[in-house]
Amino acid sequence: MSTPRNPPRNPPRNVVVTDPPRAAAAEVDALAGYGVATVHEAMGRTGYLGPGIRPVHLGSRIAGTAVTVLSWPGDNLMIHVAVEQCRPGDVLVVSTTSPCTDGMFGDLFATALQHRGVRGLVTAAGVRDVADLHAMGFPVWSAAVSAQGTVKATPGSVNVPVTVGGQTVRPGDVIVADDDGVLVVPRLDAAAAVAAAQARTEKEDATRAAFREGQLGLDRYGLREKIKDMGIEYLTADEYARRGDS
Repeated sequence: MSTPRNPPRNPPRNVVVTDPPRAAAAEVDALAGYGVATVHEAMGRTGYLGPGIRPVHLGSRIAGTAVTVLSWPGDNLMIHVAVEQCRPGDVLVVSTTSPCTDGMFGDLFATALQHRGVRGLVTAAGVRDVADLHAMGFPVWSAAVSAQGTVKATPGSVNVPVTVGGQTVRPGDVIVADDDGVLVVPRLDAAAAVAAAQARTEKEDATRAAFREGQLGLDRYGLREKIKDMGIEYLTADEYARRGDS
């Protein structure tokens, strides 16, 4: 069999991409205002990193552009490398080549990132120094909290696509994070996500006002016919008792 004239090349395994395009700052900031649940629904329930990535402390709502890190488990060398690539408005997103719960990130990293204007951390691994992170006001979402330390011995990559919670995060994508979890919005979809989130917010505001006036969801959402078609019956207590279902 002949060799192809221009065989495809495998990309280098260990790289640092220094200039990935980032989502527009205005779109990023707008998405922060809507929050994870609203944007998730507005995007057709896509992009959620799942319940395994949780806030270390409650009360933060951020959005920023992703700087991604792919590290070996138990090794935080590439986080040190990634700090240099961070700009104001970024969110550091760390994944590992296989599952890891070690405390790969702590208050020293947070200090360096705060100096560079980074808005928070999302990691598929573990963090430590959580009391210090809280006192610093540095938001973190992680898969674990662990005092277990790490080494700095194995090469990895920065600003390449990574997977967290079953979602692909690419450098420059928008990360939205709050008490409900973390969401990724592809960079090229950010403007559409803002428009969809605004439309959903307006719809929810109208529904909230209606509920305050006493309207029921059964009527506002047109559910009465649906539950009737499902065969759901309304019975008095006596009727229910006579049927012997209790």
